[in-house]
Amino acid sequence: MAMFRLASPVVFLLFTLTSLVLPSSSSPVYSSCASNKLPNKKVYTNCTDLPTLNSTLHWTYTLENSTLSIAFIAPPATPNGWIAWAINPTGTGMAGSQSLIAFKDSNDSMTVKTYNISSYSSIVEGKIAFEVPESSAEFVNGVMMIFASLKLPENMTEVNQVWQVGGSVTDGRPAKHAFLPANLNAVGKLQLVEKAATTGAPAGAPAGSPAGSPAGSSASGSGGGSAVAPSSSLGSVGAGVYGVVTIIGCLVGFF
Repeated sequence: MAMFRLASPVVFLLFTLTSLVLPSSSSPVYSSCASNKLPNKKVYTNCTDLPTLNSTLHWTYTLENSTLSIAFIAPPATPNGWIAWAINPTGTGMAGSQSLIAFKDSNDSMTVKTYNISSYSSIVEGKIAFEVPESSAEFVNGVMMIFASLKLPENMTEVNQVWQVGGSVTDGRPAKHAFLPANLNAVGKLQLVEKAATTGAPAGAPAGSPAGSPAGSSASGSGGGSAVAPSSSLGSVGAGVYGVVTIIGCLVGFF
């Protein structure tokens, strides 16, 4: 009987450890390229995990009609905050950005609005330099998502992109975001039409990226392409499972 009384907390401990290291399949994670399934079931040609703010950009550029379709995904700074993705046709920072900003409206429904950010102190809703034929937003599992199509000039082969998250919205107006390094470094280039490859890698794939990466375009926070491999998360899970198995082996040997 003493052995059974001792075994009960041991079994509970093993169950707890296992639940901590094994991923949950009931809560999909959308804010990475490793999870390619989007709630709107759209499929995009390219995807990059942006280098700051735990954000991801799925996108497709159609050269024939100069249309850029995007799905920008990021967790807001707070559940009642906002996320933004923008193109800056005149510079590399926020000032001058032609922005799409998503947040919850007064009815607690997600909405997307356009903002021409003329300065760092002015966030006023209005028309932007690019036509936006369609846009929508969703809030799922703690992350916000912007879905949109933008009509770009025919000669635009590369754009300066800016992304951002904020913590609050007052009377339908997004409040200023934080000025932490992650916020200040949320800028980069999006190359819509890939230049000729010079490294032997497939067009659109940076050197060292898998040959199966989408060809023809690249995106990054610093100008290069980005290929995402889920091996780091799988390695963490594997290490955790190995640890649990080791504990089980020691307990079995003890009893």
